[in-house]
Amino acid sequence: MLLLSEDQTRDALPFPDLIDALAEMFRSGCVMPTRHHHDFEIPGEPAGTMLLMPAWVPGGYAGVKVVNVVPGNAERNLPAVHGQYLLSDARTGEMLAMIDGGELTARRTAAASALAARYLARSDARHLLVLGTGRLAPNLIAAHMAIRSIEHVTIWGRSREKTAQFAGEMQAQFPIAIEAAASLRDVLGSADIISAATLSSEPLIKGDLLKPGAHVDLVGAFKPTMRESDDDLIKRAEIFVDTRDGCLVEGGDIVQPLQSGLISKGDIRADLYDLCRGNHAGRQSDDEITMFKSVGAALEDLAGAMLAYQSTEH
Repeated sequence: MLLLSEDQTRDALPFPDLIDALAEMFRSGCVMPTRHHHDFEIPGEPAGTMLLMPAWVPGGYAGVKVVNVVPGNAERNLPAVHGQYLLSDARTGEMLAMIDGGELTARRTAAASALAARYLARSDARHLLVLGTGRLAPNLIAAHMAIRSIEHVTIWGRSREKTAQFAGEMQAQFPIAIEAAASLRDVLGSADIISAATLSSEPLIKGDLLKPGAHVDLVGAFKPTMRESDDDLIKRAEIFVDTRDGCLVEGGDIVQPLQSGLISKGDIRADLYDLCRGNHAGRQSDDEITMFKSVGAALEDLAGAMLAYQSTEH
């Protein structure tokens, strides 16, 4: 059985190929049961959670991502999240590969954002604003650079010191101008693409500050209680999601406006299935503001795992 480390998984999933693999999977589809949540008791500390995310292409490949979330690991100086992906032959049941779950998740999440931006961001987008300095941030920069001619990246984080350090690290990694934002309010009005990957519960992106034609990519706020966008953005933007089923239940940027009556389900213009299958063209004009909300889907993990296995084995 093939075993791919974090570095090997990264090398097996170059963004141009991964974005295309996701597009093809959204076009063709797969079987994707609802993911399973199981809490497991840990004496003397908060319970852990095991997440199981299966998907398969009949007669092709089958896979499951297993993720363990243990809040108490902070006291042990260990990551709170551990994950692996097991890929199988869907015809014979043979176990084919074990792929690093954290790297697969980070890269397919960024690739899904870039796939949406391929349809939703202006073709002349050059300035990318990234909110957050975690694991997803460098992946989001690289993924958006794979589909648009990004020339300038601004990074905002809650800690100015950490943001400045992170911007310096990114400047050494990418051949374009990268800087830390002195003020989020000031830079929101100049960015062509705004990509947010935070755990914020309070809206960070103020819709009334955005320039016409901006595209907003919301990756964080993965619980109904979290939110990265305010009501002004929801009212101004044409709304798109990765999957309707996921975002209508999990994404606070969609769930909260639905609950308040600000929007209805019909205000979601399309999901990635619609965009990749040509059922919706995406951006309609240079001036409209577009918003894409993602919460992730097992389909994306399967597409990435298949690509990693095929590119490594062949």
